[in-house]
Amino acid sequence: MKVHFLSDLKWIYQQEEDLKSVLLDVYKNRSQGKHFYITMAANVGNPEFKNENSYYDMPYPDEGYRLLSLYRYWNMINYFFPYRHLMDENWNTKLAEYIPVFLNAKNELEYELAALQLIAEIQDTHANIYGDMEQLDAWRGINYPPVHVRFIENKLVVTDYYNEEYANKDGLKIGDVISEIQGKPIDEIVAEKTKYYPASNVPTRLRNLSEDILRSNNKYLDITLISPDREPRTQSLTLYPKDSLDIFRWYKKREGSSYKILNGNIGYVNLQNIKESDVSKIKEELKDTKGIIVDIRNYPAIFVPFSLGSYFVSQSTPFVKFTQGNTDHPGEFTFTDILEIPNDGEAYEGKLVVLVNELTQSMAEYTTMALKAGENTTVLGSTTAGSDGNVSTILLPGGLRTMISGIGVYYPNGEETQRVGIVPDVEVKPTIEGIRQGRDEVLERAIQIILEE
Repeated sequence: MKVHFLSDLKWIYQQEEDLKSVLLDVYKNRSQGKHFYITMAANVGNPEFKNENSYYDMPYPDEGYRLLSLYRYWNMINYFFPYRHLMDENWNTKLAEYIPVFLNAKNELEYELAALQLIAEIQDTHANIYGDMEQLDAWRGINYPPVHVRFIENKLVVTDYYNEEYANKDGLKIGDVISEIQGKPIDEIVAEKTKYYPASNVPTRLRNLSEDILRSNNKYLDITLISPDREPRTQSLTLYPKDSLDIFRWYKKREGSSYKILNGNIGYVNLQNIKESDVSKIKEELKDTKGIIVDIRNYPAIFVPFSLGSYFVSQSTPFVKFTQGNTDHPGEFTFTDILEIPNDGEAYEGKLVVLVNELTQSMAEYTTMALKAGENTTVLGSTTAGSDGNVSTILLPGGLRTMISGIGVYYPNGEETQRVGIVPDVEVKPTIEGIRQGRDEVLERAIQIILEE
């Protein structure tokens, strides 16, 4: 295996001679082999942090346990996060920076926000705080808007209704732009809350922030709307308890078949609801189409990089390699051998267009990499979430649970995917005007590419 990063021991040699000698002695006599607190997952190689007590019964840990939370997380990231080198700021400075933040957390909410802010520093979309966090939920707001919003052309845009009965109830229409909430410009709100929304890149952070930006503990919010047919206006938006709305997180649940043939003899496959039995049917029923569009602006229902990816290569084709950590040498990461997509005896002869955006995350990005290996593939859309690789769970005092991308995922030439995401060959983003017209501009461009001679 080729070493990607060695353990960084420079800090030991910067100590006074007596301390340096003791630290080097500890390192040379470190535990190797089987560990009580950590192992590497079989057949994958991401770290598994074992036997860590989450102290679930103390939601607001005392000073000592709050510092334990900080030290535990800092060390796990320092020695077993494969993307530490991609952070914008030096991780070595973060321990000292966050000691007063954790010590000065005066209650459960401040502690959770301190942890969330620290987690956001590693810039990994897989990293967040998960589970039943009542204080964080209350901070974000227990009441929800009746509309789904996204950032389109850097503006907060109404893109759908959660429930049809609320359509136009407060005068909101699909395509309306919300420029202010409670008199505060959207840009200011984003700037204030960014540090509490872990993400690998800006589009994905805005994706996550948009889920919460209209939440409140009040039953109404004053919002300023910009519509194409009216002057900008400020009005009241009614909010509702979560359980009274059919809320979807990023996209609506799909029903019915995962594939179909569009006008122009173009195959369309949506991985959101694909089944194992669909793969062979897709290969048979779409084989004579002019082209196939695979929509991965979602999270695939099943793992298809090899079963479906093999249909678009005429020979075994390299597409990915990984880095893995080392429990015997914490901080060291080595490359694995390159993985290939095998040809399964038949290869599709038409064009393949793969649709991606900021909703394309983790396994969806890995699947895109596999399909990108095809000889006649165009990836179309916008940059993906930039968080690929099997996840590793971390438990922190206070019953907190978070995760990291546990292995490094790279193209065969060593090019990064983390934070960068899968960069499309052809960039196409939705427009506000397209949203207002009910168009899928990304799909339209894909059809155009296939129909071009």
